[in-house]
Amino acid sequence: MHFRYQPQRHRHFSPASFWQPSFRAIGALVLQVVATLGSAQITAAAGNFDGPAELPRSVFVTSVAATPTPGRVVKVSSGADLQKALNAAKCGDALELQAGATFTGNFKLPSKPCDDAHWIQIRTTSPDAQIVPEGTRVSPCAAGVASLPGRPPFSSGGDCVKPQKLMATLTAPKSAGPITLASGANHYRLGPGLEITRAPGTGIHYALVAKNPNDPADHIIIDRDWVHGTAQDETVRGFNMSGIVYGAVVDSYLNDFHCAAVIGTCVDSQALAGGTGNLAQGTWKIENNFIEAAAESILFGGAGGSTVPTDITIRHNHMFKPLTWMPGQPGFVGAVNTDPTKCAKFKEPGQCPFVVKNLFELKNAQRVLLEGNVLENTWAGFTQPGIAIAFQALNETGSNNPNTTVADITVRYNKISHAASGITETIVCLSCAVNPKFAGRFSIHDDIFDDLDPFYALGQTGINTAKPFQIAHCKTCAPIQGVDINHVTLLMSAPKIFLVLGNMPTTPIQDLKITNSIISTLPGTVITATGDGGSCAFSGNSNLIKLNNCLSPGYSITANALIDASGAWPPGNFFPSSPEKVQFKNYNSGKGGDYRLLPNSPYKHVATDGKDLGADIDVVESSVAGVL
Repeated sequence: MHFRYQPQRHRHFSPASFWQPSFRAIGALVLQVVATLGSAQITAAAGNFDGPAELPRSVFVTSVAATPTPGRVVKVSSGADLQKALNAAKCGDALELQAGATFTGNFKLPSKPCDDAHWIQIRTTSPDAQIVPEGTRVSPCAAGVASLPGRPPFSSGGDCVKPQKLMATLTAPKSAGPITLASGANHYRLGPGLEITRAPGTGIHYALVAKNPNDPADHIIIDRDWVHGTAQDETVRGFNMSGIVYGAVVDSYLNDFHCAAVIGTCVDSQALAGGTGNLAQGTWKIENNFIEAAAESILFGGAGGSTVPTDITIRHNHMFKPLTWMPGQPGFVGAVNTDPTKCAKFKEPGQCPFVVKNLFELKNAQRVLLEGNVLENTWAGFTQPGIAIAFQALNETGSNNPNTTVADITVRYNKISHAASGITETIVCLSCAVNPKFAGRFSIHDDIFDDLDPFYALGQTGINTAKPFQIAHCKTCAPIQGVDINHVTLLMSAPKIFLVLGNMPTTPIQDLKITNSIISTLPGTVITATGDGGSCAFSGNSNLIKLNNCLSPGYSITANALIDASGAWPPGNFFPSSPEKVQFKNYNSGKGGDYRLLPNSPYKHVATDGKDLGADIDVVESSVAGVL
């Protein structure tokens, strides 16, 4: 569970992977110089693209060397007035909170005239060597917790040999905090070694690291901290990043963010959220964390405002939902329910389940890199049908953002497992006054999806369950543009639909490419529509006709191995009659197998670029090494 981040293990060194492998040494030297100088960012010229998607233009440098605290070291003992110490702190000071002590309250981080050479750090008195070194993911082990039910063991790699209370605990007794960012708060490094939580049994709690939506903040880092709710209470969010310019969460452990179905006060929960409001926001880094929430581990957008967060780097995280949250599973844990007339259909007496949706979702964001992550476990049962990754440029009734954008999204070298469906890319307008502005330029390549299974649909049926892809937009929306899915391995145990399309024939989806991939499907017509009866793919009696109805001329669906497919398809594809015919090294029923191709596989070196079909398994494995 503890990952010592070693950039040299990955083909792409820079946080946004701007440099090609041959320039890795140069990139490392640049980062070293930047860190030495204390700069807070790397800025790249516009025009760094992965396929159709532009990569982040700036990356937040979050190393300790780049966030210096040359001032005083202020010890804050158990029982001391932490708010007084925060108010008195000067730029460049480090506040060391007594390890093992608990500080209760809603502590406000004041605005001070700090800069890149004078940060304020709030951390434990325990030295880094006792917690975990910089670049290594912390776990609750450092707070004296040996394990959490339903989660992977902390001791993976031998790091949690002896649980010890090395952290200082910040806890809030009421509905927000324990940390609130004041208007203009800037240059704060929170950690290492803080446990940031809330009191159990005190009702709903909205955000552990919070701020007023109208208050700006900048240069905020959460580093090697345990940020968590409680097992059964409603805790909506860990860190709301809306309105923050230069924000980061690195090497941390975030868990137990959830809202209760039927009886709950809230619906959507996230460990990390942002992308709403009217303030400038962006240049965010989320790297090497364990991230757990019931609705979405990460969600950007979905509420009102006028700005779009840009330049977001999300790398080497483990996004996870414990199966103990799934009704019917051993050790089920939900919200306490004292009304037997409610939640009876879930057959878990005395409990209501948490509202589960997706693993990762964007509703408003631009220039996002999702690279080298492991995403596991999501299921249907509420308003979402068990989708692993959802991109929806979404305005909602009463909370319009006329600039809503989901664009320049790069998804590469990730492993996604244990869900009902793969990816949706949609522009949705739910009775809103203002349509989303734009959705397009998606680059999705060299990703492994496996164990996509109707089991995770929890009995739901219909076209929106058990599908690799859904691409759709509303009647009055501009069409989605520039979707490039290339070298993907996507395996479903019992696939239902290959592709769900939704749009009017007069507004076809622009520039769609699905190439060089290995994808499970079914015989017959496995392309269909969503929406009303006029939607493009409701007409036509073959896959090819439906594609021609829905996609602009020049689309490319070619050089794919479509397992079990039959009927009319665009020319140039391959149709293995079973997964065994692909000749994977170890198919293993599409669940945790080795999906390299055997030397005699007919799909070696037949891609349009001369490579094997499917994801580059070696690169994916290297990119996610150490994430679990």
